[in-house]
Amino acid sequence: MNYQIKASSISDQDAVLHIKQSDIDFGTTPKTAEILPNPAEMFLGAFAACMLKNVERFSGMLKFTYTKADLEVNAVRLDKPPRLDSINYTLKIHSSDKNLNTDLLKKNIEKFGTIYNTVKLSCAISGTIRTIENV
Repeated sequence: MNYQIKASSISDQDAVLHIKQSDIDFGTTPKTAEILPNPAEMFLGAFAACMLKNVERFSGMLKFTYTKADLEVNAVRLDKPPRLDSINYTLKIHSSDKNLNTDLLKKNIEKFGTIYNTVKLSCAISGTIRTIENV
C-alpha cells in the first residue's frame, strides 16, 4: 500500500493537512499554540487513529461487540535531540460482551498496527486496555 497526503501553509499563519476530502488545521505559529494541535500532537493523533481503527477491525475478527472506545495517549519529549522518548496509552472499551479478550486485542493491535509498529521502532510504548461494562 502507498499513502499520499498534501499540506500547505502561508507565512505567519497556520497550516493545513489535505487528506482525501478532509482539511485538518494545525498550529505552526505562537498565536495558536493553545488552540490548534501542534505537529507532535498530530503525530500522537495518528497513533491513536491506528489503535481505534484496529479496535473496530478486530471487533469483527475476534467477534466481540462494543459501544464505544476511549483512548488517552501521553508522550514524553526529550530536548537533545528533540524526539519522543516514550508513549503511554489507556484504552477503555465499553462493552458487556464476554467474547472481548483484552489481552488478545492488545496483542493484535501491537502486532498488526501500521503506525503502532512504525512508532515502536523509535520510542518505547506501554499501555493498558480496560473494559468498561455497559449498563
